[in-house]
Amino acid sequence: MLPGAAHDFPDSSTGAPPRRRRFRGLNACAPIHITQQRLPHWVQEGVTYFVTFRLADAVPVQLQQQWQQEREAWLRFHPEPWTTEVEDEYRRLFPERMDQWLDAGMGECHLRCAELRDAVERHVRHFDGERYDVDAFVLMPNHVHLLVTPRAGQALFELLKAIKGTSARTCNKLLGRTGNSFWMEDSYNRIVRDSEELTAFRRYIEANPVRAGLRPGEFTLSMQNVLYVE
Repeated sequence: MLPGAAHDFPDSSTGAPPRRRRFRGLNACAPIHITQQRLPHWVQEGVTYFVTFRLADAVPVQLQQQWQQEREAWLRFHPEPWTTEVEDEYRRLFPERMDQWLDAGMGECHLRCAELRDAVERHVRHFDGERYDVDAFVLMPNHVHLLVTPRAGQALFELLKAIKGTSARTCNKLLGRTGNSFWMEDSYNRIVRDSEELTAFRRYIEANPVRAGLRPGEFTLSMQNVLYVE
């Protein structure tokens, strides 16, 4: 695979078409579990998530602390459920602002190295089609965006913990270092609400390298488009 190129991957080398999985967006009538790490996360069975995780030094500590304090203050004055307008304001002030910082390319940007990206990609794909289904992802120099659907009985955070933990060990070994944090502990995730949002997230992932001004060879993009909408 050439880094910096988009590919669709069949399930095997036999030429069989890629697997397909029916997309399920957020179901407002089904139970939603809210877990609390450093950030609150909504969890629901059978849905697709847009996930972002980033390198430990992708955002300076002072900037991260400022963002966190502003976010906590905003949340105190905006209890859920939110209107569409309030949710749009939240996304503009916090996730979108964080993405702008990430695209600025701060930190050492270890994933600019193709060997490290290849290692992360192997761990992302390791249980793809078995424990979860990956629809699309992009490996940027200091962060990862991922559209993923856990399979029945699989917990999103356990899956992310495994991907991040194993890839961190591999990458730290390649870097010749020990005892260093490779990924930031927490991850951002959002349940994809509907088919329109699924399309928007796919476009966001595909366009991210261009928005960040990256050259071929500085990123890895995969648009598998496993999910289909009935």
